[in-house]
Amino acid sequence: MKAYELLYFVNPVIEEDVREATTKRIDSAITSQGGVIDSIEEWGKRKLAFDINKLTDGDYTLIEFHAEPTSIAEINRILHITDAVVRFIVVRRNDLD
Repeated sequence: MKAYELLYFVNPVIEEDVREATTKRIDSAITSQGGVIDSIEEWGKRKLAFDINKLTDGDYTLIEFHAEPTSIAEINRILHITDAVVRFIVVRRNDLD
């Protein structure tokens, strides 16, 4: 399994239960593909460099995990169809293998 980081943000004004449900959905997407979550860091509300969908702030979360490279496509698909996630990026971490 390879090491990855997932950084995503949601609208900071959505309800807390929606945000938690989004985090649980992403967690289950990783673990259902055979991945292992190493850590979850909630960065909180941060200013965006430029407006995205009329948002000036985002509520960021960083997830470090290990997964098979073949499962990343399915994780990306789930992130794309999750309405609460505004933007995300999955990065391979060679230094954590």
